[in-house]
Amino acid sequence: MTQGVIFNIQRFSIHDGPGVRTAVFFKGCNLRCKWCHNPESIEHKPSLEFYPAKCIGCGACFAVCPVSAHIMQPIGQGGEHIIDRSKCIRCLECTDTCYAGALVGVGQTVTAEYVVENVKSEMPYYQHSGGGVTFSGGECMVQPDFLYAVLVGCKEAGVHTAVDTAGNVPWEFFQRIDSFVDMYLYDVKAASPEVHRAMTGAGNELIIDNLKKICRQGKRVWIRIPYVPGFNDGEIPGIADILCELEAEAKSSGREYAFERVELLPYHKLGASKYEALGIGDPTDGTVPPTGAEAERVVEYLRGRGLRAYKP
Repeated sequence: MTQGVIFNIQRFSIHDGPGVRTAVFFKGCNLRCKWCHNPESIEHKPSLEFYPAKCIGCGACFAVCPVSAHIMQPIGQGGEHIIDRSKCIRCLECTDTCYAGALVGVGQTVTAEYVVENVKSEMPYYQHSGGGVTFSGGECMVQPDFLYAVLVGCKEAGVHTAVDTAGNVPWEFFQRIDSFVDMYLYDVKAASPEVHRAMTGAGNELIIDNLKKICRQGKRVWIRIPYVPGFNDGEIPGIADILCELEAEAKSSGREYAFERVELLPYHKLGASKYEALGIGDPTDGTVPPTGAEAERVVEYLRGRGLRAYKP
């Protein structure tokens, strides 16, 4: 029985592929994007979120913590309930006793069958909207055995499947799942390997190479460009160059296009509170989200390059 770690199953999603979809978020990622709005997804192991404003001071978590990671500061030092993250072993026992919801565990180990049954329960919505399931993260492809198992189960049930990926995995991973994937949502974050490494901790050579191979196969692909001022705004022309080369290659091979569309995903601050809850610093602190007009200008630039660009 194949198992994996997920941290959310989001129903009625309309921004993760065509139609109404169920988005399954895998835990764990092999990139460290500085603008990540799901920081709870980065580590494969469980995460503990703490929301002090919800704490009612009942002391239940102090009683069950096996390593005494929960600490009440003296009045003169603030008198606050804090967590010593260096001690915390993420057993998440404290979350079971927190009736106020101040302590939240993120990540659960589930079977492939559990995920497939959850996905199948929404079948009427897929049939009426042309939707399906999207596997996301984190990075769903860093759990290749689990991803393969849930894809096989979903395809056997007749569900349209999409894989949302940054592509930073061996090509063999794509080859294994490809016949069970109806489409890819593929992130392109930068054109320059150096800039990509500075922003994510890894170069983009493998990512671009995998994208080219996927497009040459004629697979249905949506390109997604995270747009983060101060990080990759200067990379847009270079990204357009890569995408235009792919389009030109497709046309020269007799195909209509290399990919269906390009989606610009403007940076937002909705994940800022998660960094604080996880006890880590927000690397985008001070970064201002682009205005609607700024994002539209980028979309118009991409369209001017002949690309089918949209802002969801």
